[in-house]
Amino acid sequence: MNPVRAYAAVTAAYWAFMLSDGALRMLVLLHFNGLGFSPVQLAWLFLLYEAAGIVTNLAAGWLAARFGLAATLYAGLGIQIAALTTLAQLDPAWSVTASVMFVMAVQGASGVAKDLSKMSSKSAVKVLAPAADGGLFRWVAALTGSKNAVKGLGFFLGAALLAIAGFQAAVWGMAAVLAAIFVAVVLFLPAGLPGRVKAAEGWSGWRSRDSRVNRLSLARMFLFGARDVWFVVGIPIYFQAVLSDGTAEGRREAFFLVGGFMALWIILYGAVQAAAPRILGGAGRPEAQITRDAVRWAGRLVPIPFVMAAAVVIAGDPAPWLTMLLVLGLLVFGFVFAVNSSVHSYLILAFGQAQRITRDVGFYYMANAAGRLIGTLLSGLSYQVGGLPLCLATAGAMAAACWWAARRLLIDSPESVGPAR
Repeated sequence: MNPVRAYAAVTAAYWAFMLSDGALRMLVLLHFNGLGFSPVQLAWLFLLYEAAGIVTNLAAGWLAARFGLAATLYAGLGIQIAALTTLAQLDPAWSVTASVMFVMAVQGASGVAKDLSKMSSKSAVKVLAPAADGGLFRWVAALTGSKNAVKGLGFFLGAALLAIAGFQAAVWGMAAVLAAIFVAVVLFLPAGLPGRVKAAEGWSGWRSRDSRVNRLSLARMFLFGARDVWFVVGIPIYFQAVLSDGTAEGRREAFFLVGGFMALWIILYGAVQAAAPRILGGAGRPEAQITRDAVRWAGRLVPIPFVMAAAVVIAGDPAPWLTMLLVLGLLVFGFVFAVNSSVHSYLILAFGQAQRITRDVGFYYMANAAGRLIGTLLSGLSYQVGGLPLCLATAGAMAAACWWAARRLLIDSPESVGPAR
């Protein structure tokens, strides 16, 4: 099997999935916000999506070990198509409770699909990437960075489709396109994609025996909690309220502006992830130095949301200067967050053992999903209780917890890793 061809096919499949995933998130958020859902109700729409990832990532690692990475990749794409076609059946005449329960269930299926696809793609890199000259860091940075750039386009696509075609037409269109891509991936993915082992570990092996994997997973949980506290509900709803004048035309313009900003944020985040090896001084740097980077960059993230929260409190009411400051602050947050995320994505593959890589990656992304679940819930609650200041301050607290957890990576090998500066 040609490793480069297999990597290209896996990346293409992951791109297709993440385009639909980003579009679906923005469609659901803006559509139901337009229907008058409260911040907490909006957060509920995504809770099962994130909760599903906790279980799915553990199961996905076991399933990939049993049946191979190609099987779990196909399953992820297939479930996403089914979720989209089901969501298109949503009836506007349903009650708020029925609509929330229905969308939660569909989002839960989409969450299962996302984590099957993510675990399959990231695990494939471990076995396909060349070992020499920092090949693993370069390949995982390219996959993760390009994926997030594509997901950013999905955010804009979702907002644009909602404004132009409406909710149901947009969902049907995405399902049709993803189905065509699924057929192409099945036809062109090279045979023999690694992952299956003859005697996979039983369910008792869900937690890694390597303390570095467990500590990194804890840092990952807090890192993504810090992002999703403002990303899921707080900032999109705040910007939509500030940018819309309440008319139908104003709401459409706000859809494009909010979707465009979220798309830009994700695209730039992905670009920084892909460039992380160069930002840090080269892909061939020793693992111990990259571990120090995980601590250093986690510390740099902490003050950013606190500064933005203080600015909102000082401003009192929305103002043009505050909007610009928030935009700039969130872009800086995205830069630092992206370097952190890329370093984590490398370290989990560096720490993980090849013979059980799907289990270690699955456990790590279970922690990722737990962080997103916590962040999603706190996003709605903090925004409803204390507005944007509390939302951003909560993000700062989660970032501080990430820095604390990252420092624990230095416990295992203080002589080789050295102090974090």
